[in-house]
Amino acid sequence: MLSNGRFAGFRSHPRLEGTHAFLSPSSPSWLRYTPEKLIERIRTAQAAALGTELHETASRNIKRGIKLLECPECPIIVNYVNDAIDLGMTPEQMLFYTINCYGTADTVSYEEYVDHEQYDGFLRAHDLKTGTSKVSMDQLYVYAAVFCLEYGIKPFRLAGELRIYQGDTVLVEAIQRDYLSQVYSTIRHFDEILYDHRMGGSI
Repeated sequence: MLSNGRFAGFRSHPRLEGTHAFLSPSSPSWLRYTPEKLIERIRTAQAAALGTELHETASRNIKRGIKLLECPECPIIVNYVNDAIDLGMTPEQMLFYTINCYGTADTVSYEEYVDHEQYDGFLRAHDLKTGTSKVSMDQLYVYAAVFCLEYGIKPFRLAGELRIYQGDTVLVEAIQRDYLSQVYSTIRHFDEILYDHRMGGSI
């Protein structure tokens, strides 16, 4: 506010602290948007917000064991929630190896085998995708590898199933232990590199 032509001090905006405007100064790439690109970005942001809301709804229902009957905005969420409940899975579970590698799985469960000759247990990991981008099982393999690292299970001793729920499709894959072992080894190797560099002051 100007008083008698002089600056009277900055205004306070406590409710906006920690947030970012759509046309944010810290991400000024929108200066070169066309109107069409601007609308596309709005729709992308709205879809992301809906995705967050759907994940939160799914997590609450799974925790409470409340099955869904229908969801017009995203029909696949019905299968995702109901399958997780039927299979006794845990939603939004943090899996941690080191400060360099951790993440939250949408839903996960593990059944330990007793005295099994070939496997220590069976892992399930499901991921809900609300967007339309092409998906890959790699994210779920990373979760599976981090699970192995956190709980001391060798990749070749793990049986399991990975699922991605997107659109009107459920992609299902039995855990490929050769590939899981590669992901497991890559995480360990890259974590060691990051640790060594940090200790040396390079990062």
